[in-house]
Amino acid sequence: MEGLVRSQISPIGAHYKQQHSVFIPKFSLKLRTNLCRARVGMMKHSKSFNSVAASVQPLEASALGRSENTLPSKEVLQLWRTADAVCFDVDSTVCVDEGIDELAEFCGAGKAVAEWTARAMGGSVPFEEALAARLSLFKPSLSQVQDFLEKRPPRLSPGIDELVKKLKANNKNVYLISGGFRHMINPIASVLGIPPENIFANQLLFKSSGEFLGFDANEPTSRSGGKAAAVQQIRKAHAYKVLAMIGDGATDLEARQPGGADLFICYGGVQLREAVAAKADWLVLNFKDLINSLD
Repeated sequence: MEGLVRSQISPIGAHYKQQHSVFIPKFSLKLRTNLCRARVGMMKHSKSFNSVAASVQPLEASALGRSENTLPSKEVLQLWRTADAVCFDVDSTVCVDEGIDELAEFCGAGKAVAEWTARAMGGSVPFEEALAARLSLFKPSLSQVQDFLEKRPPRLSPGIDELVKKLKANNKNVYLISGGFRHMINPIASVLGIPPENIFANQLLFKSSGEFLGFDANEPTSRSGGKAAAVQQIRKAHAYKVLAMIGDGATDLEARQPGGADLFICYGGVQLREAVAAKADWLVLNFKDLINSLD
């Protein structure tokens, strides 16, 4: 029987350019009722990480909605400022990419996998079902994953590097909790100065030949409710008094429950999911809002 390979991919070079963000103004009450997609330039042969600006396309007045949770209450601001730990989703939050969609597109199955991702992030299907279905559509080999990371390194969301630095300067612990893959997340964590033990993500499995075998179902983030379980595990292990979760999807919202996150902040700067945003304690479209609120 062929042995399983848990491959380790070395971090990509850690220099990156800061570009200006093109977002809706801070605390704007006008929100989009459809998904906002990041329009970003693809640097196919760059080995550096780039903070890229997500452009916001104009909508007709009839397509704009209103939401009160873009203006945080005093209670929400107090929780945010006193949080001992902050947990971030990765895809469409820390990065503008949905990692599995990008890998699938690189392997020739982009459209079909993206449709499954939309369903999973909207909460309409169990996450583990969507993860298995997506991977079965293209079955990436180890060499394909390595080639993908070489040619298409993840792209950081505007302001995330500054926000993480500010949180760490304020003695807050930062975690990455993702339904994505460690192969793609480890380099991001390295750039942001987040230690490996603060990463909760999925692990791809390969045969000794490098052929795709599956994923580790023992990882909490490989199934529905996994992010909530990871947050509860973090909180219990470190006895944090206040913990915040930041993300864009239904699986991130799940983390706000007894024993889990005290505060859920929906980041809509890349993907604005209405059902998730409506239930958030605070909806932000620009990480600058979170940075400035810590002053």
